[in-house]
Amino acid sequence: MGRAFEFRRERKEKRWGKMAVAFTRLGKEIAMAVKQSGPDPDSNSRLRAAIQNAKGVNMPKDRIDAAIKRASGKDEKDYEEIVYEGYGPHGIAMVVECATDNTTRTVANVRMYFTRSGGSLGKTGSLDFLFERKGIFKFPSANIDIEELELDLIDFGAEEIFEENGEIFIYTAFQDFGAMQKALEERGINLTSAELHRLPTTTTELTPEQEKDINALIEKMEEDDDVQGVFHNMK
Repeated sequence: MGRAFEFRRERKEKRWGKMAVAFTRLGKEIAMAVKQSGPDPDSNSRLRAAIQNAKGVNMPKDRIDAAIKRASGKDEKDYEEIVYEGYGPHGIAMVVECATDNTTRTVANVRMYFTRSGGSLGKTGSLDFLFERKGIFKFPSANIDIEELELDLIDFGAEEIFEENGEIFIYTAFQDFGAMQKALEERGINLTSAELHRLPTTTTELTPEQEKDINALIEKMEEDDDVQGVFHNMK
């Protein structure tokens, strides 16, 4: 599961090549974290994770600090987190995570993306059962014994640990995300990223031409400033 997911993620991150789009997404995550639990990362685990992820895509420190400062002000927008579900072309199930200050605009756009691609927007909860929410942590593997690390972290919810291309990946259940983040921090491990993802429980294999249709839809959605993440069950 882990390596297949990382391959899909690598392709996704190529589509996120435009730094402005990535910075906007992470700026919203920082803002929501600050609004939720305050501007101090020492006491705000969600903010710590957002800052780590921002650093992981080389978001400049001054932009991170500016995002925190703006979110601390009274005039900063409040973002609502919404999840939309639907079918893309060729029967591929898709879940779209959004953060928006205008739900009317966002749902209209997401519906349009589905419809124009030959898919359809579904009801909330209609496809959620096809995905598992997982915490995924990534950090450099230098000087780390992965077998000892796995034994050390199993009580904190580690389900899968593997090394690839000089980095260690740890997968946890959704409910163990906070415990794992704290455990890694206590061990002085500097994370490259700490994120929640939706992994499909089963996948659907498509032809190369059909895959192009799905990838085009995903790319269109990810260009939308309100979209934080797109997940699917294409193999």
